[in-house]
Amino acid sequence: MNVKWRTIILLSIAELLGMAVWFSASAVVSDLSEAWSLTDSGRAWLTMSVQAGFVIGALISALLNLSDLIPAPRFIAASSFLAAISTALIPLFANSLPLALTLRVLTGIFVAGVYPVGMKIITTWTQKDRGFGIGLLVGALAIGSASPHLLNAFGGINDWKSVLYWAAALAALGGLISVLFVREGPYKKPSPKFNWKYAGEVLRQRELMLANAGYLGHMWELYAMWAWIAVFLTASFKVTGLSGAWASAVAFAVISMGGLGSLCAGQLADRFGRTTVTILSLVMSGICSIVAGLLFGGNPLLLTLLCLIWGFTIVADSAQFSAAISELCRTEYTGTALTLQTSLGFL
Repeated sequence: MNVKWRTIILLSIAELLGMAVWFSASAVVSDLSEAWSLTDSGRAWLTMSVQAGFVIGALISALLNLSDLIPAPRFIAASSFLAAISTALIPLFANSLPLALTLRVLTGIFVAGVYPVGMKIITTWTQKDRGFGIGLLVGALAIGSASPHLLNAFGGINDWKSVLYWAAALAALGGLISVLFVREGPYKKPSPKFNWKYAGEVLRQRELMLANAGYLGHMWELYAMWAWIAVFLTASFKVTGLSGAWASAVAFAVISMGGLGSLCAGQLADRFGRTTVTILSLVMSGICSIVAGLLFGGNPLLLTLLCLIWGFTIVADSAQFSAAISELCRTEYTGTALTLQTSLGFL
């Protein structure tokens, strides 16, 4: 394996580990609800707090051009270490919702220095195969997002503190991999001058604005589906007499299919064009979203097959919107443009 793909694979692993602190929230929210007697509102805030922190952190990073001014591997490492610390502090000191929410917001802020910066590093290693490179990274994160459903399929988590400690340890390991083994590639541009106005330029340039608008539509569909699919499958399978464990297992498979979809779409987009692939992906996932409701309570095998196709197509366009942004923006501000895109996508 050459240096390029070894670096991209190690980067994808580092990103997956670094994002473990985000995925962990979905795995422990039920146990925390019981331990702290949380209301529905409290559970919702516990889940949304990381996302809110991510948006805040990404906007700050974009305005300050941090991902273009700071060496990217070090930025990822520092962000991963800080996210690990803020996560580990929850089982150590938090015994109520307010402190936990504060720490989860901080975790989200720090994670904003992991995901978009990783995509920026891939752009320094890729040109004609950029769609596949970013697709590999996005695919790894899709599988990570599915992991809580796999845990639920095997009976869930009995000790939420251990989960958060493990998530913190994995994030720290991801930071270590980044600082020791990840380097920027031959297409890296010299660090630009600080320009806080460039984030505004991204929003005004027509090509970038259209790519970002497409990404926003994709994200609205994606996270609504990811949050809803397990509940939908559980209710549908219950009608046919299947257990909730089966629904969790299928939900894991459906979301994980996004990893394969991201890779396949990357290869196709590099060959046939990003616009063509993203349009086809959006149309196919849109059709699946309509048909899924019609299959509720029906044949579980048929519903599972449809949802697997949906999981494949719903993520397929994600990396291609990011690849398009990296190709359309001013190359010296690639990190800023990608960070702004992800912040808008999680609003």
